[in-house]
Amino acid sequence: MIDFSAQVVKISLLSERKIIMKPFFKISLMCMDFLNIAAQIEVLNEEFDGYHMDIMDGHFCKNITLSPDIVKAIGAIAKKPMDIHLMTTTPNDWIDSCAAAGAQIISPHAETINSDAFRIINKIKGKGCKAGVTLNPATPLTYCREYLGKIDYLTIMTVDVGFAGQPFIPEMLDKIREAKKFREMNNLNFKIMIDGSCNKNTFGKLHLAGADGYVLGSSGLFSLDPDLRKACKKAKEIFMEETGVKL
Repeated sequence: MIDFSAQVVKISLLSERKIIMKPFFKISLMCMDFLNIAAQIEVLNEEFDGYHMDIMDGHFCKNITLSPDIVKAIGAIAKKPMDIHLMTTTPNDWIDSCAAAGAQIISPHAETINSDAFRIINKIKGKGCKAGVTLNPATPLTYCREYLGKIDYLTIMTVDVGFAGQPFIPEMLDKIREAKKFREMNNLNFKIMIDGSCNKNTFGKLHLAGADGYVLGSSGLFSLDPDLRKACKKAKEIFMEETGVKL
């Protein structure tokens, strides 16, 4: 006798998983045209799922990009969540100002918080934000294993931090697979986001490895067409072609 109730539950669970695993895209605003911010945000508001905003202090990585003041200014016109990537030596110094500026997600680097990771994560959530953590390419997943159950997003860097347009590091595919396996084995809910060289050459590999979300920057979006709306269309078409996933 066929247990139809079990079949319905199975189908329901599969449907829920498809919904949960629908790919999402965050746009790296350090790669945008800073002379045309408002017009570009107007287009991006209609096209993708959120904004990835890199804040660097010139110490953790040798560059300085966005700031809480820029986050606040863009927040006045952004209609999608702002995800703050803290590439800073002392992330605790930046959480209050980023949250006050309108951040919805704050992700410090695991390399900078392991002395007080639980306190930092609790502080981020106490500000009403979702909490993430980011791993440099050379940092193993085990470095943040103890608190993966506390975070909403795990960002895996597939390039070294600091600059746009760097080459993809293929060794990171194993780290993505490891993160996905760990999540499944421990029944956790964090989303796996990829930051660095997400484009035509890597979409398929990243998708198969277990990526849930992608940060689109120079190679994945802005260089595809001078007309940003056309570039958005091309980026989506490329992703669907390389992964077989319908958006």
